[in-house]
Amino acid sequence: MSGLPEPETEIQSAVPPGRKTLLNISSFQILAMFRRGLFYTYVSIYLKNFLGLSVTETTFFATFPMIMNVLFQTFIWGTVSDRFQLRRTLIVVGELSAALSTLVVWFLHTLPESNQVTGYVIIVGLSIVEIFWSMSNVGWSALLSDLYPPRERAGIQGRLSSIGAVGRIIGIWVGGLAYDGLGQFYEGWGFDQGLLFFIASAVMIGSTVPMFFAPEGGIVKSPVPRRDKRREKHDLSRLFLVFLIAMIFINFGRNSVAVVQSQYLSLDEGFNVSSSLLSYITNTASVAILMVGLFVRRMSERFNDKTLLLAGSALAIASLLGVALANDLGTIFLSSFMRGASDVIVLATSYSFVSKLIPRGSRGRQFALFNATLFLSWGLPGTLIVGPLIDGLIGSGVSQVFSYRMGFIAATILVSIGVLILMFVHNTHPKTGKSWR
Repeated sequence: MSGLPEPETEIQSAVPPGRKTLLNISSFQILAMFRRGLFYTYVSIYLKNFLGLSVTETTFFATFPMIMNVLFQTFIWGTVSDRFQLRRTLIVVGELSAALSTLVVWFLHTLPESNQVTGYVIIVGLSIVEIFWSMSNVGWSALLSDLYPPRERAGIQGRLSSIGAVGRIIGIWVGGLAYDGLGQFYEGWGFDQGLLFFIASAVMIGSTVPMFFAPEGGIVKSPVPRRDKRREKHDLSRLFLVFLIAMIFINFGRNSVAVVQSQYLSLDEGFNVSSSLLSYITNTASVAILMVGLFVRRMSERFNDKTLLLAGSALAIASLLGVALANDLGTIFLSSFMRGASDVIVLATSYSFVSKLIPRGSRGRQFALFNATLFLSWGLPGTLIVGPLIDGLIGSGVSQVFSYRMGFIAATILVSIGVLILMFVHNTHPKTGKSWR
């Protein structure tokens, strides 16, 4: 297997980053994470408990939108980004379009009389919304690599994760309060009456404001001999492919239960947590992201990306096993903390690793492929593996608690396979044989 390409030695952005730029992208990050925590923490419960969809059907709200996200990132927006070197523009247009379409989804979901049809209106509607969010996703990934050199990317991702965790904490807390109208109404009121849709849309619009003051991004292309381009493509292909396969299993495993975990914790015969208590459990992961993200830069200076990625994956395995075997809420809270620590380490180090494999002129398209391993993981493994497993066990007469626990065990196996593949990924420079950060 070939080794890593020569590392980049300078920023290729047309506009060098500064403190003001970091402040602007941090402001966007905190608002984006607020919106995600607010909306997606509770929509699974709404679909299952309020609208009556099955476990597998509830995973559709993540699967189909993420498929649309990946398709449009890979075949449309990534190509547009590379051809015209547009980053900020894609982020702004994507967020504004998603904000408006989210309001349309709420209105349309109030029309059907059947709860099941209403659920599918949300699923299809979010799939359309995700087309626009995919513009923002690919623009964001490429912009960070445009602005920051390889040695800083893990640290920047860690810092942005910590900043985003603050927004996520607030978003989950607000979502928990809004879900039942501060306890004054019924469970699901926040979605049914539109409050959560309205807040999410307003935050999306607000998140574009700081991006107007951020640089466009893009690179200043320099001529590269044709022979070098062919060699670089050949060097990258096998390593990039194996790394993506490893990340498919790691991300699919750790995120396959993202949709069903809130359902499991709210089971009457299980932990029976309320929406407010669920917000505290979920925010334990946010606190971990906030804390660990501050130390990612120091860790990346001491350890290489592969070592840190293996450590983050090990934490994911421990977190999943913790939930599967937990008999008390203390273990659930601890597992949630480990989940958050794993999330920030895996996100920062996998991004840093793959950013060194991607040629500067192909960041839009190749980051779209890398992003696919993450975005598809939020729904596809839940729909194809965990959801059917849980529904099948419940249908066979097994208790709901045991069925959900087996879903977490299956997720653990997926991450473990990814770790084994990752161990075969070389992290050495082909000429020097030294570890390349």
